Amino acid sequence: MHLSMHNWMRAEPLEVTLARLAKYGYESIEISGEPEQYKPDEVRPLLDKYKLRCWGSVTLMFETRSLVAGDENKRAASVQYTKDCIDLVAALNGTEMTIVPASVGQITPDGKPEQEWEWAVASLKEIYAHSQPLGVKLAIEPLNRFETYFINRGAQAMALAEAVGEDCGVCLDAFHMNIEEDDLYQTIVDCGPRLTDFHVADNNRMPAGMGHYDWKRVVETLKSVGYDGALTAEFVAPVDRTPANPYPNALETKPVDISADQMKFIEDHGSTTLSEEFYDWLVEKNADHLLPLI
Repeated sequence: MHLSMHNWMRAEPLEVTLARLAKYGYESIEISGEPEQYKPDEVRPLLDKYKLRCWGSVTLMFETRSLVAGDENKRAASVQYTKDCIDLVAALNGTEMTIVPASVGQITPDGKPEQEWEWAVASLKEIYAHSQPLGVKLAIEPLNRFETYFINRGAQAMALAEAVGEDCGVCLDAFHMNIEEDDLYQTIVDCGPRLTDFHVADNNRMPAGMGHYDWKRVVETLKSVGYDGALTAEFVAPVDRTPANPYPNALETKPVDISADQMKFIEDHGSTTLSEEFYDWLVEKNADHLLPLI
């Protein structure tokens, strides 16, 4: 196993992110699913400079993106978007593509259960056919019920992966599991045969070690099922605007260059733009806790 990290949680030049990851012992990045923003010919030299690699990517399912949308055109556009993300991963020699099937923040369905299951399977089979020849493995990720109505538990992701193809995988996220699973360790075991990616955040969505998780047991359970991929940090520090805020340096006070969609996505996850000083500290804390365990 090795440490990796997403970069969708903070708007900054990619080189700033990569320099930070290299500084604290991370080995790879799970790059934001924004193929229009990240050009392989520009990203590769930066990865080489900081001796990092691309682990994969994750679909950023803004409200315009959903593989289970009732609108056929929206589904088709979302399938193409996911294919474009896979092309980015393949061009960067990455190995996996984490997929959130439905729009983040949408908690009511567009159709009947049998309809949306058919839409999901059809969409993902088309994506799977595109990814397989490129050597990029799909990983279906469950989110908690407050972020999506579709695919909340490991068992659901496993059922969908099985319907898509023999080599379709699953991604588990410790934060979401804390909300939805009866037994997170058993879920890891149950998903072991298809486990392709593992996202890291504590029960309070802070870095590992800043909540109540037993990370030693989590890592041992991952090892027991033969998982040897990334522990991809995806912590999202909550915003505290009260006098009880323990981190007075957390909030960014300068203008940040970020699109409206990206800002809404971060805010929908219960956060906002954070100061570089605070974010740097969080990245270090996560590494300090997990590196000795892996």
